Amino acid sequence: MAAKTQARRAGKDRGAETIVDAALELAEEVSWDGVRLHRVAERLGVSLADIAGHYRDLDAIADAWFARARDAMAAPPSPGFAELAARERLHSVIMRWFDALAPHRRVTGQMIATKLYPSHPHHWVPLIFNLSRTIQWFRDAALLDATGRQRQIEEIGLSILFLATFAMWLRDPSSDQEKTREFLRRRLAAADGLMARIVV
Repeated sequence: MAAKTQARRAGKDRGAETIVDAALELAEEVSWDGVRLHRVAERLGVSLADIAGHYRDLDAIADAWFARARDAMAAPPSPGFAELAARERLHSVIMRWFDALAPHRRVTGQMIATKLYPSHPHHWVPLIFNLSRTIQWFRDAALLDATGRQRQIEEIGLSILFLATFAMWLRDPSSDQEKTREFLRRRLAAADGLMARIVV
């Protein structure tokens, strides 16, 4: 019985991933704003009901795409990771997030723009909470254990840093996102120096 349940769950997960892949493929052709769920269903040879069984709407598919980046960022680190300086650990986990999204960078930017449409206020508050959760995942994956005032400063600083790096990443034409990597490296070094002066 347990084996059958696991098999059904694995099949459902594969179906959900296939939907995300098809939506991304279509978005590369027509833009994220041009994606319609019925066209995703046609591409996969399934019904709209099959899509609805996995995702409530197109925004949920976008969230599933960002969840892949979270999972890539939270994957087990390489040996010796814990011995690195905090800023090096942060650089590693944040770039893992960006690297996971890089195959569809243009579409990723379009997803965020769609969430920010004036006609989509129901997406604004979840977007803020998703940013907060992403920052917490970065802190956990980078093994940051500060509490109290230092944690509050880290969270605010990381939020600003992440948004600035995201903006840089969206327009980065360099090979292997080298400009983004260097931008993030410089900003983390500057933040490290600032934290040393603020936190006593």
